[in-house]
Amino acid sequence: MSRTIGVISDTHIPHFKRLPDAVGQHFASVELIIHAGDLSILSVISELETIAPVVAVQGNIEEDEVRLKLPIKREIVLGHCRIGMVHILGEAHNRARIARQEFPAALVVVYGHSHIPYNQEHDGQLLFNPGSANDRRRQPQCSIGLLHIDDEALSVRGEILYI
Repeated sequence: MSRTIGVISDTHIPHFKRLPDAVGQHFASVELIIHAGDLSILSVISELETIAPVVAVQGNIEEDEVRLKLPIKREIVLGHCRIGMVHILGEAHNRARIARQEFPAALVVVYGHSHIPYNQEHDGQLLFNPGSANDRRRQPQCSIGLLHIDDEALSVRGEILYI
C-alpha cells in the first residue's frame, strides 16, 4: 500500500491571515496532514481537517489553547513507518544525533521552527522539515511537504513543494 502524507509547519495564524490556497491544492489527495508546530491558534487544525485528518505538535509561538491541547512531541505509525514529530530539533550541527536520541525507532522525524526546508537521510532516518507555509524569512519561497510511504517496498521518501 502506498500512502501520501501532507506536512506543514510554521503557519503562524493569525499573524498571517490564512493558509495559502496552494495548501488545499497540494494536499487534496493526502490521507493525513502532519503539522509540525507554530500553528499559533487551534482553528488552523479545523481548517486543515476540511482536507484530511490532522496530527500536530505545539511549537514555541502558540496561544494557550494550543499549548493546553497539543503535546511537545509525539510518534505515530502509518503502515510500516514510524514518524517522530517535534517542532524544535536542535541546531543544524547536532540535529541528526538529537533525532536519533529522541526518536530511536522512527524512520522519519518531522520538525519545523527554522523555516528552512530540509529533506535528508541520516543513517537510515529521514529528517524532514517542510519549511514554512506562510513565512519564508530568508528562503526564496514558502514551502510545504509530502511524505510518500510505500509499505510494500518498506520505503519512505520526502518531497518539498514550493508554493
